[in-house]
Amino acid sequence: MKYQVSRVVAGPFLRLLGRPEITGAQHIPPVGGAIVASNHLSLVDSIFLPFMLDRPLTFAAKSEYFSGGKTPSQLFAAAYMRATKQLSVDRDSARSAQDTLQAALGLLQAGELFGVYPEGTRSPDGRLYRGRTGVGWLALASGVPVIPVAMIGTDRVLAPGHTIPGLHKVGIRVGEPMTFDAYRDLGPPARVRRAITDDVMKAIQALSGQEYVPMYASDRKAELNGGPGGTP
Repeated sequence: MKYQVSRVVAGPFLRLLGRPEITGAQHIPPVGGAIVASNHLSLVDSIFLPFMLDRPLTFAAKSEYFSGGKTPSQLFAAAYMRATKQLSVDRDSARSAQDTLQAALGLLQAGELFGVYPEGTRSPDGRLYRGRTGVGWLALASGVPVIPVAMIGTDRVLAPGHTIPGLHKVGIRVGEPMTFDAYRDLGPPARVRRAITDDVMKAIQALSGQEYVPMYASDRKAELNGGPGGTP
């Protein structure tokens, strides 16, 4: 109930801010678990995508997003994420990645929708970066379909590093569900997880039209900040 109330309360503001439109919503199953795998352009991706789906969608988000901040946009985002029961992740914890995957697996096995950003972090420049293989692990461990999604224009609503949102149209493109049972016997598990992840990223790129960069977004951010890059 709290989830639906938060959508009703936030709805007028979100519609004014982004005039969001969704295509392909019929690809989201009405019941049962599914992994919703999206590109990641902005903090507000985790607000607009759940808002535009008929079913509750849980994302994993950095714990600091839930504590709010000093600006109205930060306070709104924190309140909305708490109200819609998004999953808080402490990235400073050594076990955070595996703990998050296990929590996501439990949600999927319970028949819920779980959203992932395979890039692992927001794109620093609007391009699509190499996917982390957690989405491949989840697909194999859960056996549920992966639904690719492209977020369009959210970086114009709230760009990384900015705190004041702007008015800009938001588009959400949902692709056909992808299943990966046939991948299980293709080789070592790590290779299978990589193959699944790469195919998911190709599907996201086909929806988004973004330029693809064959490196991790976190490495690109490190380069931009003057640090070492080039994770294998």
